[in-house]
Amino acid sequence: MHLLNLGILAHVDAGKTSLTERLLHSAGVIDTVGSVDAGSTRTDTLALERQRGITIKAAVVSFPVGEITVNLIDTPGHPDFIAEVERVLGVLDGAVLVVSAVEGVQAQTRVLMRTLRRLGIPTLIFVNKIDRRGARYDDVVRAVAERLTASVVPMGTTTGLGTPDASFSPGLRPAALDVLTRYDDDLLAAYVDGEVHPARLRKALIDRTRQGSVHPVYAGSAVTGAGVDALVRGIEELLPAADGDPTGPVSGTVFKVERGPAGEKVAYARFFSGTLRTRDRIPFGTTGQHGKVTAISVFDGGTDTRRDEVEAGRIALLRGLPDIRVGDSIGTPRTTRGHQFAPPTLETVVVPGRDTDRRHLHQALTQLAEQDPLIGLRHDETRRETSVSLYGEVQKEVLQATLAAEYGLDVTFRGTTPLCIERPSGSGAAFELIDKDPNPFLATVGLRVDPAPVGSGVAFRLEVELGSMPYAFFRAVEDTVRESLGQGLCGWAVTDLTVTMTHSGYYPRQSHAHQGFDKSMSSTGYDFRGLTPLVLADALRRAGTQVHEPMHRFHLEVPADTLGALLPALTAQRAVPESTDTRGPLAHVEGVVPAARVHALEQQLPGLTRGEAEWESAFDHYAAVLHGTVPRRPRTDHNPLNRKEYLLSVMRRVGG
Repeated sequence: MHLLNLGILAHVDAGKTSLTERLLHSAGVIDTVGSVDAGSTRTDTLALERQRGITIKAAVVSFPVGEITVNLIDTPGHPDFIAEVERVLGVLDGAVLVVSAVEGVQAQTRVLMRTLRRLGIPTLIFVNKIDRRGARYDDVVRAVAERLTASVVPMGTTTGLGTPDASFSPGLRPAALDVLTRYDDDLLAAYVDGEVHPARLRKALIDRTRQGSVHPVYAGSAVTGAGVDALVRGIEELLPAADGDPTGPVSGTVFKVERGPAGEKVAYARFFSGTLRTRDRIPFGTTGQHGKVTAISVFDGGTDTRRDEVEAGRIALLRGLPDIRVGDSIGTPRTTRGHQFAPPTLETVVVPGRDTDRRHLHQALTQLAEQDPLIGLRHDETRRETSVSLYGEVQKEVLQATLAAEYGLDVTFRGTTPLCIERPSGSGAAFELIDKDPNPFLATVGLRVDPAPVGSGVAFRLEVELGSMPYAFFRAVEDTVRESLGQGLCGWAVTDLTVTMTHSGYYPRQSHAHQGFDKSMSSTGYDFRGLTPLVLADALRRAGTQVHEPMHRFHLEVPADTLGALLPALTAQRAVPESTDTRGPLAHVEGVVPAARVHALEQQLPGLTRGEAEWESAFDHYAAVLHGTVPRRPRTDHNPLNRKEYLLSVMRRVGG
């Protein structure tokens, strides 16, 4: 039996989870179709998902379609959880993108389709809710062609739109030939010769859909079941089955981590090659860790079932790997399809309630961060504060509710602030020599900081001979450099730079006659870890740094007659419109806006546009803060920018 790992994606409220329920019912996995409103759906298992009626975490369930076993992954639709969606995309063989027949193409729909096309994931489009008042089909297909992809192939016609009796009749429409001949010269030649047979046209459709070149469009209703059978046939016929050699080296990717009933980690992994068996010891992650798999479950018949092994193509639940993290490779690392995670651009301080235990709160936040590595935690021991990075305000509300429902912890949050970065303004160098004042450490360290291209991150280089001292000391310097760059001159992470080690020196292991090792006369890793932050801080001072704030690129569609009131409001929120295009009654505005102003702007738009604004925004780049007060972030380390304070803290810590 073939396997297909299928993602269901959509803008929030387009009916994605309802369609999942209908597919499971059609396959006989469930007896009755669950309701999002009633909180009875199969894939929204979190209490918070049922309460709010939205999908927060990706969920996996399987069902048979003819000779294919489909592992269906229901993904979040709200843009605040786009990281959860992007992780799933890397393990898919195909996708169904759900579009509402009433609301049409929405902001998140466009974000998702762009990502699906960039990754080359074969995708079917399902126009849902044709039974709802105001439903459209041909208009929505045109909008899909204009705003998502021009390569759409309508797969049938609708009748009774906007009524409970709405239906979808499958059948290729004449427009299919025009689209397919753009990608198939042989088909074009056959058309010119008047020899295009239905079977030839169908084969071209299958080939081009599996290549991700064209996108068949179906229609129906997840509530009534109209059109779902046609969609199921399309899934079976048009999307490619999972491939992979079960006899090859084990290679998989973890796309989700959760906690089991006993608090143990459970990893969701897609396998692309090989066969993994229970009690196998395997490498995972990027640091050469190994672990023994104690239990394996695969998805079959609508649920997960214990098995002794999992082979290429399947998705499995793995237990026994306590240090596993989302994004880790299992076995042989696989070359990804180039998906990119936009970084979280906002930050907020978690404020515990009066009766909330801070230690328990720290443990709970750490567990939640394990499930989403793009949501970072920052602990300030001096102020006894924890900050969490976020994508948006809804995510903050969900985090608050999750801590209350799953951990019994009452928290609030301070105001959301932008998560900035620092980049070096120029080059700077510093060094301190062993046994020379004011250096109290038995180490010589010299470092030079140079700017690097935007997006290059942090690179560490050597201008000294690798054999000039033990490798462990070089490693201590590099690790400390990378850690120390988490807080620059203004407290933000420093990136896009090259740090070069220019000086090195140490005292070799020494001992008195007939006695053991004399630490006071010999260099240790502690000396290099202690001195490096001071030298790096001096080099950064000489180089200087520039704070950059996160910027979102936005696309706004509004009634043209509201532009007069809208443009001043955009300016007031520091948004910069880069283009304005009026097409009939609608105006399209594109530009950039600081991430910190997005939420306030979203709240203003309905009042400025009679509730007709369509807003789309996503992180685009970091821009230098050139005007106003430069944002600063309190430090959480021993502050090497203040030498006296730093040395007092470090020496006290080791009893010096």
